[in-house]
Amino acid sequence: MFLMLGGVLLLVAILALGFYLHVRALIAAAPKPTPQTVSATAVVALEWQPRLAAVGSTSAVRGVDVTTELAGMVRSIHFESGQEVTAGAVLIQLNVDADVAQLHSLQAAADLAAIVLERDQAQFDVSAVSQSLIDSDIADLKGKRALVEQQAALIEKKTVRAPFAGKLGITTVNPGQYLNAGDTIVTLQSLDPIYVDFNVPQIQIGAVSMSQEVSLAVDGFPGHDFPGRISAISPKVDAATRNLQVQATLPNAAHQLLPGMFANVNVNIGDKVKRLTLPQTAIIYNAYGSAVYVVTPAKAGGPPGLVAQQVFVTTGDKRGDQIAILSGLQAGQQVVTSGQLKLKNGAPVVIDNSVQPANSPNPRPQEH
Repeated sequence: MFLMLGGVLLLVAILALGFYLHVRALIAAAPKPTPQTVSATAVVALEWQPRLAAVGSTSAVRGVDVTTELAGMVRSIHFESGQEVTAGAVLIQLNVDADVAQLHSLQAAADLAAIVLERDQAQFDVSAVSQSLIDSDIADLKGKRALVEQQAALIEKKTVRAPFAGKLGITTVNPGQYLNAGDTIVTLQSLDPIYVDFNVPQIQIGAVSMSQEVSLAVDGFPGHDFPGRISAISPKVDAATRNLQVQATLPNAAHQLLPGMFANVNVNIGDKVKRLTLPQTAIIYNAYGSAVYVVTPAKAGGPPGLVAQQVFVTTGDKRGDQIAILSGLQAGQQVVTSGQLKLKNGAPVVIDNSVQPANSPNPRPQEH
């Protein structure tokens, strides 16, 4: 009985040893992890201008849709679409033939009233008429002259002039067309300088002030910044959005900026400071915070080479392709900028910087 039990135990031990040796051989034969190829860059301290970013819309310092105050038939047009005009330049002339005839009639009546007054004044000098007749003649003359001035003003209103200097838009008005009062003739915009209106949240009200420098970027001119200064700040916060409206004025001599353009606005706040910077591609965002992989030499006793260690960091403002690092890193450390998805703590790496991610404070589209 004991011999049979011992034999069974010996057989189990032999099978277990064989399985152990087999597993050990499989582990030994398994391929060793090879270093992962990544790109890396050194953390550097750069001069950093703190900025407040906002989105806004451009608007003309003076802009209006030119209309006619009176109805009438268009006799002549004195401008071309897209033309630059000066203040007071004639744009269109409405038909005034009947109005001029009416003016001549009123002028004749005023002239007659003046003659009657002169005649009655001579009669009054010899006591042939009373003072009340002279007073009546004077009032009649003033009334008729007022009617003349009124008719002359009405005729003048049928000559539509540019209210200020600027650039005209595209018109669809043609000679012979009948215009009603208030019909749009053409748009007129003063383009130099130009405004940009944007909003800042109430938490950042203290960061903006009059004459503060701003820079403007629009999609139509990629890579080009338009400088300006804050010229107006609203005296109240919008109760619906809790935002403060701010307006900046920008020189626009080349007329590159047009009213109604969408714009990205950066307001320079405070003095320039030194910030540790990295390309934005180096940052790994997850539920636990922002992290990077720092490249360090392998520990003593292990295989030689470089390994990647995950480090949590605190990020700050962004500027183009760059991001400021407020804590977690030191200048000079090597940080992985691409290839992080295949890494884990302690993973061996090989650095290949033949292709580097963008790291420009003022990026430009690749096609440019």
